[in-house]
Amino acid sequence: MAPLTPRLVVPIDVKKQPWEQKIPLHNRWHPDIPPVADVTEGELFRVEMVDWTGGRVRDDNSADDIKFMDLTITHYLSGPLRIVDTEGVPASPGDLLAVEICNLGPLPGDEWGYTAIFERENGGGFLTDHFPRARKAIWYFEGIYAYSPQIPGVRFPGLTHPGIIGTAPSVELLNIWNEREKRLAETSPETLKVCEVLHQRPLANLPTPENCLLGKKGTTEWHKMANEAARTIPGRENGGNCDIKNLSRGSKVYLPVFVEGANLSTGDMHFSQGDGEVSFCGAIEMSGFLELKCEIIRGGMKEYLIPVGPTPLHVNPIFEIGPVEPRFSEWLVFEGISVDESGKQHFLDASVAYKRAVLNAIEYLSRFGYSKEQVYLLLSCCPCEGRISGIVDSPNAVATLAIPTAIFDQDIRPKHLRERPGPKLIRLPDLLSCSNDGHLPVTQDQSGRSVP
Repeated sequence: MAPLTPRLVVPIDVKKQPWEQKIPLHNRWHPDIPPVADVTEGELFRVEMVDWTGGRVRDDNSADDIKFMDLTITHYLSGPLRIVDTEGVPASPGDLLAVEICNLGPLPGDEWGYTAIFERENGGGFLTDHFPRARKAIWYFEGIYAYSPQIPGVRFPGLTHPGIIGTAPSVELLNIWNEREKRLAETSPETLKVCEVLHQRPLANLPTPENCLLGKKGTTEWHKMANEAARTIPGRENGGNCDIKNLSRGSKVYLPVFVEGANLSTGDMHFSQGDGEVSFCGAIEMSGFLELKCEIIRGGMKEYLIPVGPTPLHVNPIFEIGPVEPRFSEWLVFEGISVDESGKQHFLDASVAYKRAVLNAIEYLSRFGYSKEQVYLLLSCCPCEGRISGIVDSPNAVATLAIPTAIFDQDIRPKHLRERPGPKLIRLPDLLSCSNDGHLPVTQDQSGRSVP
């Protein structure tokens, strides 16, 4: 007998605002956000989701939507879903929820996405000190491939994945999050010893009722929840915003259960992403769907997750990577060490080392006709691979960034290694950027799409 069609538990209409959807969405973590549906263990079900901004970024020739983005909205999630076994008994605190990704992709009729650099004064990013202005590149999908009119000469297969997948925190865990992040937010940036050259944004994003969506209306209970619900920006013990690019078809996520029913939520779909998502809005962001199956492992937290912290709640999920990923045979690898741009030595700082590796790659690839902004965006969303290659030989950590050469239509290897001459350097169009009127002059490509 043929398998049944996945049951659609969260439908999305991309023409409607997040708060207008048939099934309520949410953009915070809180144990009292009500589940929108029950899902039975072993059932194949489908969850649809908006892009992380809820449709605020447009397929047009301006980056004003990025420049003026209100980041208090992040991220719009679908769920929560209450997970029960075949006898109707819900997952319980202390269980482990195994979530299998059976299928995923963009929503039909909405096959496009975007990658962006936030304005320094509004979010910034990993390289804000080098790229302080808002920029945007639009990507169009052709099956598994993506291409961008703003970054010509590049085409690559996407490894599509959800940026966010997680369970709801308990009251105790939520309090742990808020207390520790509040202490960090109150820290003077001048006292930082690790990653101080990377500090551009608030040290932590604390709860705020502004633009808060909790699946409930403005009741007294809503206001209490809004003032304590955790932002979705960082990954935490519940999974959340992990941005693991290999979490695609065939993957399994083993999530700790902190509340009855687990209350599973997901969102922030990515068509493709490089390791690190270095431009902050750096994957190819899109609307999309997931088809999932869940298994409840009773008592699995204690059996499989070892706490690293003062309570049994200080655990982290386990991720089982699926068998599907793009295959590349040739890579160009760039190294970085923990010495910053001023020449200052840092002690085994892997973040500084990775920053140097990314900057080295940008400098190199800009010799092939690309602007540095174009390369920055490309390295954030193409299937490049980042590694902490050495964390042992003080004082320098060593990080590497490997770029698949096949994604380019020209040979980017050093000249003496090339087997074939590459095309002559060409002047490529600038990225979508903010001008006085927020627009750039446009022409049309062969498909009739508008490009700068």
